[in-house]
Amino acid sequence: MSNISVDNAIRSRRSIRAFKPQPVAKELITLLLDLASRAPSGTNTQPWKVYVLQGQSRDTLVHKVCAAHDAVRADPSLAAQYREEYDYYPEKWISPFIDRRRENGWSLYGLLGIGKADKDKMHVQHQRNFQFFDAPVGLMFTINRVLGRGSLLDYGMFLQSIMVAARAHGLDTCPQAAWNGFASIILPHIGAGAEEMLVCGMSLGYADEDAVVNTLQTPRVAAQDFTQWLD
Repeated sequence: MSNISVDNAIRSRRSIRAFKPQPVAKELITLLLDLASRAPSGTNTQPWKVYVLQGQSRDTLVHKVCAAHDAVRADPSLAAQYREEYDYYPEKWISPFIDRRRENGWSLYGLLGIGKADKDKMHVQHQRNFQFFDAPVGLMFTINRVLGRGSLLDYGMFLQSIMVAARAHGLDTCPQAAWNGFASIILPHIGAGAEEMLVCGMSLGYADEDAVVNTLQTPRVAAQDFTQWLD
């Protein structure tokens, strides 16, 4: 791949929230994972483990988690059963991070015509996460609990490599930490061992370019605004 192709793959990567039903060949998925395996990791520990869900395995997991998501809405006390094993978000938000989070959320809901009082519509849209946004391929990523925080840094580079490689091959993705709270359902379903912790999920497939939700373009802070040059 030329440098221009790499640039385009990085710049065109975005979180896709509506996919076509078009299947993705096993050989292509394998290629993406092989490419991503070249991501760096501390002392080459390679902390990633991937589960690929298609067909019945995917559909059954969608049914299980959507049912649990509905149950929590009906009885919020059930939320205690579904907690993330590691803190993806902070316990206390501060600016500018909370501002960016709110901008992202209301930009998405605004695009879909969902108002602040539309709790039913919000629930339906959030549940789209647990349907893999209709993508034919769902990926689940786990890590051995014995590993440290640095391995999660390594994992991020692995995930980004998958997403960039996917763009280079005409595919799109949506990385999803939303699944993490339902690890108690997901890990037994995929056959993960007791030593494994869920890192996140990911939707993979071909974007539905006609879907309004996929027109969302999230802003980025310019490099000059987050960089300090020291001479």
